[in-house]
Amino acid sequence: MPKSAHQRFPDLTITEVIAAAKEKGERRVISTANLNAYINRFGGVMNWAMNEGYLDRNPLKGLKLRDPVKKRDKRNPFSIEQLRRIFDAPIYTGCRDDANGYAVPGDQRPRRARFWVPLIALFSGLRLNEICQLEVSDIRAIDGIPCFRVASGLSQTGDEKRVKTNASERSVPVHDELIRCGFLVFAESQRLCGETNLFPELPFGHLGYRSTAISRWFSRFLENAGAAAPLTCFHSFRHNFRDGLREAKIDRDIALLLGGWTTDGKGTAVADNYGSGYQPKALAEALNAVRFPALNLDHLAVIGSRRET
Repeated sequence: MPKSAHQRFPDLTITEVIAAAKEKGERRVISTANLNAYINRFGGVMNWAMNEGYLDRNPLKGLKLRDPVKKRDKRNPFSIEQLRRIFDAPIYTGCRDDANGYAVPGDQRPRRARFWVPLIALFSGLRLNEICQLEVSDIRAIDGIPCFRVASGLSQTGDEKRVKTNASERSVPVHDELIRCGFLVFAESQRLCGETNLFPELPFGHLGYRSTAISRWFSRFLENAGAAAPLTCFHSFRHNFRDGLREAKIDRDIALLLGGWTTDGKGTAVADNYGSGYQPKALAEALNAVRFPALNLDHLAVIGSRRET
């Protein structure tokens, strides 16, 4: 099945689409991971049909293709040169606007989702949707430390907030570099404007994720910035963040906690249920040890940025 088949081969059945793609010599096909995700979702529909008595069994149970690509080979961190091109792009140095003119040099310096989301990802390790679904109330001080609150459940507007695993629910301190760039000032301005969502301009996608539109935009952005490369995408920021934790020699337990990673893919270890956990101050010290010295972001700094929210 080719990628974006409904757009590139409209009004054709699946069988006809595959035949047409083969005739054109199309090489851009959906990945094994995406195929398995589709099967898993459709399997949920079949489970519902079983529970309602429409089927005797789920024909998709156990149906899964083996992914030939190892997890460690799926994504690379961005190189320093890629990071420089990303944060030296017009949207960070001056553009026409942050809509269709984000790649056109200009005198405007808008600071909304397209500006903040990549920066937050690099300096916090938050996943794309974790960032996009943040509410203004999710930026809060805990023991005097400004933090991102990543949580599932219903938002203040009644929308569903999702996380990948149980370990994904966490509080992550706001990195000093984000504060230097004026993030807390931005968050406070959103609160004073009466906004509920931190990035209200981000719509829900067809699957209910606020990250859908910006994920597609970021792929175009990398191309326009000359920063596109094989095995790199928005998720590469999390790889940069993990490498930053390693280079700073951060304790593994703290690193896993900050990134919302689990040790076995099933949940937190039993030992993690003991004790009261790490204090925000300790987490902030570890987080701020993550630095990218070869990346100069002085042009994004805001004079008089303050720590309190």
